[in-house]
Amino acid sequence: MTGRRPIIGMAAAVEKVRWGAWDEIATLAPATYAAAVQRAGGMALVLPPDEAVTADPDEALDLVDGLLLAGGSDIDPASYGAEPSPDTETVYPARDRFEIALARRALARDMPVLGICRGMQLLNVAAGGTLVQHLGDYGTPHRPTPGTYGDHEVEVERGSLAARAVCADRCQVKSHHHQAVDRLGDGLVVSGRAAHDGLVEAVEAPARRFALGVLWHPEEDEESRVIGALVDEARTGAAREAA
Repeated sequence: MTGRRPIIGMAAAVEKVRWGAWDEIATLAPATYAAAVQRAGGMALVLPPDEAVTADPDEALDLVDGLLLAGGSDIDPASYGAEPSPDTETVYPARDRFEIALARRALARDMPVLGICRGMQLLNVAAGGTLVQHLGDYGTPHRPTPGTYGDHEVEVERGSLAARAVCADRCQVKSHHHQAVDRLGDGLVVSGRAAHDGLVEAVEAPARRFALGVLWHPEEDEESRVIGALVDEARTGAAREAA
């Protein structure tokens, strides 16, 4: 393992897409995620839902040095024991089962984990938490016009993993989401909130060496160090195992 790039497993989105004459369900990841991993010196490995891995997450986790839970569609409310609200959008339960299994096993192994937007929500659900299914209508910094990101500030707890990842106690972020953390999952603490309304924007697991969720989209900001912090921790762990 010495000298190689740390490998970051990125859970793939499942979405209905169209290209040419084809209208299909696809497993995919926006290129900005892989680009951010690569800028930080890592290798991105996209992980599509796989029922065998859902049953035995170590089969995939043994291949990677860190796990990135990316954005995408809403999480099935059944995953946290709730009925869907009228505002809950398209869900892909197989993706939810796959990512929850990966997240729980990665936490148990103390593997570096980063959740982004949906990924932060997924991390909370994997830890036994619940979600607010809908924050409100379009137009706020959290959920601007479809296809755009809202800009706002987040305040993070001094000395937290979130603060170390953003290299500051306050940062400007890009957001697009309509759901949020409700009941916090076991072992998680809130380490960041939106400056303008106090919405939970970052959670982390202090008992783990690197387990962080952020509600914003650091992959859309080339100056952000959040994904780089995951890659750095994965590199450190890989070097430790190789020694």
